[in-house]
Amino acid sequence: MSTLHNVCAEDLAKIFHHYHEALENDFHGHASRQADFSWEQAPQNERKLMIAAARLTLLELAATSEARQANREYFATPGEADWGC
Repeated sequence: MSTLHNVCAEDLAKIFHHYHEALENDFHGHASRQADFSWEQAPQNERKLMIAAARLTLLELAATSEARQANREYFATPGEADWGC
Protein backbone atom coordinates (compact mmCIF):
# COMPACT_ATOMS: atom_id res chain seq x y z
CA MET A 1 0.00 0.00 0.00
CA SER A 2 1.32 3.43 -0.83
CA THR A 3 1.92 6.04 1.81
CA LEU A 4 -0.89 8.25 3.07
CA HIS A 5 1.36 11.08 4.15
CA ASN A 6 0.97 14.23 2.09
CA VAL A 7 -2.52 13.25 0.87
CA CYS A 8 -4.94 16.16 1.15
CA ALA A 9 -8.51 15.26 2.13
CA GLU A 10 -9.91 17.77 -0.36
CA ASP A 11 -7.83 16.30 -3.20
CA LEU A 12 -9.00 12.80 -2.28
CA ALA A 13 -12.63 13.96 -2.22
CA LYS A 14 -12.28 15.64 -5.64
CA ILE A 15 -10.75 12.54 -7.21
CA PHE A 16 -13.29 10.26 -5.56
CA HIS A 17 -16.10 12.48 -6.84
CA HIS A 18 -14.64 12.37 -10.35
CA TYR A 19 -14.49 8.57 -10.43
CA HIS A 20 -17.87 8.19 -8.74
CA GLU A 21 -19.47 10.28 -11.47
CA ALA A 22 -17.51 8.51 -14.22
CA LEU A 23 -18.47 5.01 -13.02
CA GLU A 24 -22.09 5.71 -12.08
CA ASN A 25 -23.35 4.79 -15.54
CA ASP A 26 -21.52 1.43 -15.45
CA PHE A 27 -23.06 0.40 -12.14
CA HIS A 28 -26.58 1.77 -12.52
CA GLY A 29 -27.04 1.50 -16.28
CA HIS A 30 -27.87 5.17 -16.48
CA ALA A 31 -26.64 8.36 -14.93
CA SER A 32 -29.00 9.67 -12.28
CA ARG A 33 -27.64 13.18 -12.78
CA GLN A 34 -26.06 15.19 -15.52
CA ALA A 35 -23.06 13.27 -16.85
CA ASP A 36 -20.68 16.21 -16.48
CA PHE A 37 -21.47 17.00 -12.85
CA SER A 38 -18.12 18.52 -11.92
CA TRP A 39 -16.70 19.15 -8.47
CA GLU A 40 -17.17 22.88 -8.94
CA GLN A 41 -20.87 22.35 -9.75
CA ALA A 42 -21.47 20.20 -6.67
CA PRO A 43 -23.35 21.95 -3.87
CA GLN A 44 -21.08 23.36 -1.14
CA ASN A 45 -22.66 21.12 1.54
CA GLU A 46 -22.00 18.00 -0.58
CA ARG A 47 -18.36 19.03 -1.10
CA LYS A 48 -17.91 19.63 2.64
CA LEU A 49 -19.45 16.24 3.41
CA MET A 50 -17.16 14.45 0.94
CA ILE A 51 -14.07 16.27 2.30
CA ALA A 52 -15.02 15.31 5.88
CA ALA A 53 -15.54 11.69 4.81
CA ALA A 54 -12.18 11.70 3.00
CA ARG A 55 -10.46 13.15 6.08
CA LEU A 56 -11.91 10.40 8.29
CA THR A 57 -10.94 7.79 5.70
CA LEU A 58 -7.34 9.01 5.65
CA LEU A 59 -7.20 9.05 9.47
CA GLU A 60 -8.52 5.49 9.65
CA LEU A 61 -6.15 4.23 6.97
CA ALA A 62 -3.20 5.94 8.68
CA ALA A 63 -4.16 4.41 12.04
CA THR A 64 -4.49 0.99 10.46
CA SER A 65 -1.10 1.41 8.80
CA GLU A 66 0.52 2.47 12.10
CA ALA A 67 -1.04 -0.52 13.87
CA ARG A 68 0.37 -2.85 11.22
CA GLN A 69 3.81 -1.29 11.63
CA ALA A 70 3.61 -1.69 15.43
CA ASN A 71 2.81 -5.38 14.97
CA ARG A 72 5.94 -5.76 12.82
CA GLU A 73 8.39 -4.27 15.32
CA TYR A 74 10.42 -7.50 15.47
CA PHE A 75 10.60 -7.93 11.72
CA ALA A 76 12.85 -6.06 9.33
CA THR A 77 11.19 -3.91 6.72
CA PRO A 78 11.65 -5.13 3.16
CA GLY A 79 15.22 -4.55 1.98
CA GLU A 80 16.62 -3.90 5.48
CA ALA A 81 17.30 -7.46 6.64
CA ASP A 82 20.92 -8.44 7.31
CA TRP A 83 21.68 -11.73 5.71
CA GLY A 84 24.36 -13.88 7.22
CA CYS A 85 25.61 -17.37 6.54
